[in-house]
Amino acid sequence: MKIHFPEERPEYCARDLVVAFPAEVDGERVQCAITAEALEDHFGAASLREDDLISAFNSNRHPIEHAARQLLHEIGGKPVLMHSGYFRFCE
Repeated sequence: MKIHFPEERPEYCARDLVVAFPAEVDGERVQCAITAEALEDHFGAASLREDDLISAFNSNRHPIEHAARQLLHEIGGKPVLMHSGYFRFCE
């Protein structure tokens, strides 16, 4: 399975309190997302404000994409949503 993360600006979804970002799995676009709680708990987001969440994501993009890559492999390239508990388990 070939996984690539395009260099695109992540999107904040206020309704779901997540930051979403794309992956390409074997040439197909797949949605990935990380919860605001995970960004606060594990990646230093100062608040639930969009700017703080996007900043925390951008500052930690590599480890977040690494975690998303692992999940994409585990679940066969389906969309992923990473919660705080996932990162607690990985630490």
